[in-house]
Amino acid sequence: MVPITLEALSKSYGSTSVVREVSLRIEPGELFFLLGGSGCGKTTILRMIAGFIPPSAGRILFDGKDVTSDPPERRRCGMVFQSSALWPHMTVRDNVAFGLEVAKVSAADRERRVGEALELVQMAPYAARKPHELSGGQQQRVALARAVAFGPRILLLDEPLSNLDAKLRVEMRTEIVRVCRHTGMTAVYVTHDQEEALSMADRMAVMHDGRMEQVGPPREVYSHPQTAFIATFLGETNLIPATVQGTSGTGFLASTPIGDIRIPDSKRIGQATLSIRPESLQFVSAAIPPGIHELAKGRLLRTMNLGASARHTVNCGGAVLTVLEHNPRWHHAIGDVVRLAIDPSQVALLFGEATLAANTPADLAHVSG
Repeated sequence: MVPITLEALSKSYGSTSVVREVSLRIEPGELFFLLGGSGCGKTTILRMIAGFIPPSAGRILFDGKDVTSDPPERRRCGMVFQSSALWPHMTVRDNVAFGLEVAKVSAADRERRVGEALELVQMAPYAARKPHELSGGQQQRVALARAVAFGPRILLLDEPLSNLDAKLRVEMRTEIVRVCRHTGMTAVYVTHDQEEALSMADRMAVMHDGRMEQVGPPREVYSHPQTAFIATFLGETNLIPATVQGTSGTGFLASTPIGDIRIPDSKRIGQATLSIRPESLQFVSAAIPPGIHELAKGRLLRTMNLGASARHTVNCGGAVLTVLEHNPRWHHAIGDVVRLAIDPSQVALLFGEATLAANTPADLAHVSG
């Protein structure tokens, strides 16, 4: 298992900066995700790690050794691309064996490695088939087997599921995680799909404009985003302007247009924005559960039944909030006054450039990522 270290890694094309001084350590055996929208620099970082393009500045280290100037063949990285890129005239077995033949691996060793790789991705029964006889998910399994058979130190995956339909994507997520766990390889996975990153990653970096905005475990990044960009990119959230004040012995008080709420911890005081996920808000009646804080009263504007959940829109004095109710049990009519409450630990505080430009109730609206 090999750790990867990026030191102030940058890439520019003329006056255009694509990656800006990215520093990061990926732990041995970790499944690490680079998540972001188009043009954020995530694929450029992956290609620099692979050795396909040189950085403009900074260093890349594998297991403490500087590989910045090493060609791709000396880095021993396995690569899985968006397209399976299988040779159409070759069988599954021959596609997996091709790279080993080029590397002049002995026939006996080659046969063993190919067999093990196909068994690992559960494609051994299809070894004699051609790519056109396989489904999209099966083709990507073969591409994964081809990358693993070579015995790489590091596995790099560039949006490998984006060409598959929704059902196959879910199936292949489990498969990729299983293969990574079985082999113990350090893996770097690039995607724009938030659900992929949140469901698969050990840790993830959210990228924006060539920089890493936040790095951490998926649950932590989702629940405690550091900027409004991250809060909205990772899903739907309610952004609420607030003024945070310190109070002796009882934590911090956040004053908002829809009510005050005590925050257990805050790194700063002053103008801020609260990020509250729709699923963190809940309807309450007369009895409020322990640890839950009543936040606001509002009028129900609309309800959308989604089966296992319901999405409600509530107007709290001009502030429009979204509430996501799992296993819906409330039966309010449109126009009813409802009470909203929240566990304070589910509130994320955003400061600085993350705060809303206009902190008035009229400007407050739910934001969808």
